[in-house]
Amino acid sequence: MRFLKHVLAALTISLLAAGAQAAPDNPQNGVDYRTLEKPQQTDSGKKVEVIEFFWYSCPHCNALEPDLAAWVKKQGDNIVFKRVPVAFRDSMVPQQKLYYTLEAMGKLDELHAKVFNVIHVQRKRTDTDAEIAEFVAKNGIDKQKFLEVYNSFGVQSKVKRATQLTQAYQIDGVPLLAIDGRYLTSPSIVSASIGNKPEPVLHAATLQVADWLVSKSKQGK
Repeated sequence: MRFLKHVLAALTISLLAAGAQAAPDNPQNGVDYRTLEKPQQTDSGKKVEVIEFFWYSCPHCNALEPDLAAWVKKQGDNIVFKRVPVAFRDSMVPQQKLYYTLEAMGKLDELHAKVFNVIHVQRKRTDTDAEIAEFVAKNGIDKQKFLEVYNSFGVQSKVKRATQLTQAYQIDGVPLLAIDGRYLTSPSIVSASIGNKPEPVLHAATLQVADWLVSKSKQGK
């Protein structure tokens, strides 16, 4: 067991080192990130707005979540961090509504990671209205109160706004980070530059590009 722990520790260190080596030191537009032709307005003041476009059922979004959470914590007051759940088809809308309902009820911090867990670790479908209602009930939320918010005009308005943002930012895949309303980067974008690396390496490289873009954006504030 002790030998296995040493092997796992060595593997983790080697992956992090590989990520540091693979991450671009001087990110290039059109290679490590993209610049929107039409920048989007932000309301973050002197701070840099960072939006994660994601989908709960996306395995790559689930894999990125802990690394992204640590990165957001490290950035601290440099950024205003937001999430936008996407729906590329109608069947994805219930998970958009789930996100905004949890947010409206003040339950997002408590249950956001649990949604990923039930889908990707417990392997339970959480795609439909009924499946989502069952999930929240099992996690201590009154089902009737949840459904009232879930079907409310306020949540419907946020879902509509999320769709507008997805289109405005030209999002064609997730996870993806939008920085300062102008720049886009993601593990998928970065992989085209550094090659097909393990996910921890791609995450490290993506977040290094994000660091660089946040610094670049702050200079213009």
